Amino acid sequence: MDAPEGLTGWRSRRPRAGLVAVALAVMAVIAVADVLSPSDIHLGPLLVVAPAFTASFAGPRLTGFIGLLAVLTLVWVGLARGVVGTENLMVQIGSMIALSALLVVFCRLRELRLGELSRARFVSEATQRVLLPPIPEVSGPLRIASRYRAAEADTGIGGDLFALARTAGSTRLLIGDVRGKGLSTLDATAMLLGAFRAAAHRESPLLELVSYLEGSVCWGLGQFTEAEGDVGERFITALVLDIPDHDQVVHLVNCGHPPPLLLGRRHPVQLLDRTAPPLGLGALASAPYEITTFPFGPEDLLLLYTDGLIESRDGDGRFYPLAERAAQWGARTPGSFLDALWTDLESHRDGPPQDDIALIALRRADTP
Repeated sequence: MDAPEGLTGWRSRRPRAGLVAVALAVMAVIAVADVLSPSDIHLGPLLVVAPAFTASFAGPRLTGFIGLLAVLTLVWVGLARGVVGTENLMVQIGSMIALSALLVVFCRLRELRLGELSRARFVSEATQRVLLPPIPEVSGPLRIASRYRAAEADTGIGGDLFALARTAGSTRLLIGDVRGKGLSTLDATAMLLGAFRAAAHRESPLLELVSYLEGSVCWGLGQFTEAEGDVGERFITALVLDIPDHDQVVHLVNCGHPPPLLLGRRHPVQLLDRTAPPLGLGALASAPYEITTFPFGPEDLLLLYTDGLIESRDGDGRFYPLAERAAQWGARTPGSFLDALWTDLESHRDGPPQDDIALIALRRADTP
């Protein structure tokens, strides 16, 4: 549970108060040491450490206040040593004022930048919630878990996508990967997700749904890419699944996407039978869409993923061995399975992710 706002603010102020006390203590030590030092030793310029240190964690007001205290402390040192009015002290005071003013300006600019970053993150999170809302953990007899990571840091969304829709007697799932990565793919991501959500809940057959998605993607990509001159170079790989509530099977149409992995009592099986062209290229290819049906009982766990998972490389350039690694966690719940898989992927991968990654794991409950 999140802490109340007032308690959170109090906790965040405690470390800052301690840091302010450190800055004040530094000023006091420098001032006393300067007064007690021989006449030919001047430690007053070191007082600039206090406002500079404060600027590293505080805003412009507190930094300006500590800078003012540093200037007043320098004046007090001059009075104690009887050098007020000397050219040396005037230069030190002027330098302290100028440097403190620069630190205040720096803190103000930093606050503005942090405000812009905070607003950008808010927009990114809002966009993610609209385009990729969390998949429910329960859908009919299915228990589901999902994970998503965008390749571009701090964006929260990219070219990989997934969605779920319920019909009267089944669950329909979509997982896809737009050619490219990052924010440049958002238009195609939004287009496909919108088409799926508009049509998937209807009772139309699975092939009709895929044909509708193909038509929507072809139209949308044509509208976007006509001015760009790259018609035919943009497409979306996708898996479209229909999982009946009362029949222990999965109906699947594969549109150029990496095949799902079925983990059961036997060895892991990659379910690749018939593969059609990616969405957006149907008009350029002659292969029709076909449905693949395979058993899916309570003892099985089904993993859907995008190629960012299997194309992750270690330090020697080796791809992630998905089937080999995933087999050891096949008996777990979907959430626990994805946690173990994600941790293992992080230890395998050399450096930050180079592509977006989307994962869905699902298992059929023993009883609806």
